Amino acid sequence: MTRGFVYLFAVLDWASRRVLGWRLSNTLTTDFCLDAVQEAIIRHGLPTIFNTDQGYQFTSHEFAGLLTQHGIQISMDGKGCGRDNVFVERLWKSIKYVEVYLHAYDTVNAAARAWSAT
Repeated sequence: MTRGFVYLFAVLDWASRRVLGWRLSNTLTTDFCLDAVQEAIIRHGLPTIFNTDQGYQFTSHEFAGLLTQHGIQISMDGKGCGRDNVFVERLWKSIKYVEVYLHAYDTVNAAARAWSAT
C-alpha cells in the first residue's frame, strides 16, 4: 500500500482453486482469519481437511479450536516449505501482479472495496 502493509487471508478450495472466503487486515492477527473461515463454512459448508502454514495465527488456540469444534482435520505445511501450499502461493503471486503492483491503495478499506467489486 502507499503507507504500510496489508495482510490478505484467503480460504481456497484445493480441488477447484476457488476462493471461498477472504479478509484484509492491517495487522497480522487471528481475528480476520477466523472471520474468513467462518464465512467460508457458512457459504460453502464444512471441509474435511484445512491446510495452513505454521504462522502463529494458525497455530493459535482460537484458530485450531474453530476447526476442531467443527470436526475439521488440521494439516500444516512443513516449516519454510512454500511449495507445500503451491495453489495459495500462486494465488498470492497473481494478486500481487494483477492488483497490488498496479494500484497504490491508501487504506485497507480502499483495497477491500476495490477487491470486492471484482
